[in-house]
Amino acid sequence: MKGARLGYRLVQVGFVAVLLLVWYWVGRDELVSPILLPPLPACWDEFLALLASGSYWPDLDVTLYELVVAFLIAASFGCAIGYVVSRSRFSIRVFDPLFAGLYSIPAILLFPLYVLFFGLGAGSKIAIGATIAFFPVVLNTIAGFDYVDRAYVTAARSMGASELQMFWSVMMPAAFPIVLAGLRVGFILAFLSILGSETIASLAGLGHRIVSYAESMDPAKMFAYIFFAILIAFLLNGGVSLIEARVKRGPG
Repeated sequence: MKGARLGYRLVQVGFVAVLLLVWYWVGRDELVSPILLPPLPACWDEFLALLASGSYWPDLDVTLYELVVAFLIAASFGCAIGYVVSRSRFSIRVFDPLFAGLYSIPAILLFPLYVLFFGLGAGSKIAIGATIAFFPVVLNTIAGFDYVDRAYVTAARSMGASELQMFWSVMMPAAFPIVLAGLRVGFILAFLSILGSETIASLAGLGHRIVSYAESMDPAKMFAYIFFAILIAFLLNGGVSLIEARVKRGPG
């Protein structure tokens, strides 16, 4: 099992290494205009300078603020609505396909409308992030609580369990792994949608900074910020994965 995991990692690292080598070769021989694809060493130097200077903090603060608020909104409404829907077979049959259908619609189409309502600031990014993150949360919450074995519920009722005891002792432990998976997907989607919307219309944030360097024809700094955004995405995904694994293992 460990050998197989090591093999997967080696293939992944090898794939990235090949991409970087091709980029280095193309930039060295100027096969592509440096305006479109600057040399890899120049981008790397700008990335290191960015990390050393700390100039990314204002934009990172904006993006992370938007992410946290959007995710809290999506998680709160998604879990609450999903649990209420899961309490009835009728509501599951009505709302589960409805939410799934809405989820298939590209929510980014609503972004111009959000900009009209909330402006170019953080409000429109929070709105689009919360909208996109809401659907995996609510769908997984419905699926998680619907997955609970009814025999457990019947047994708990026969022993006189209250609704609160039923929720915390029976339904929540059984549904939580599925709900947690929805929260994880929603968190990552919120970050990606916020970053993407910042490149479309914004006043600050990592996406805004990437676009500003593209517009000023400074591709090396643009790619440095792209590297930084990718690094943040990996760190966030790794952190959420660790939390998910820790919760699933339980205490001890």
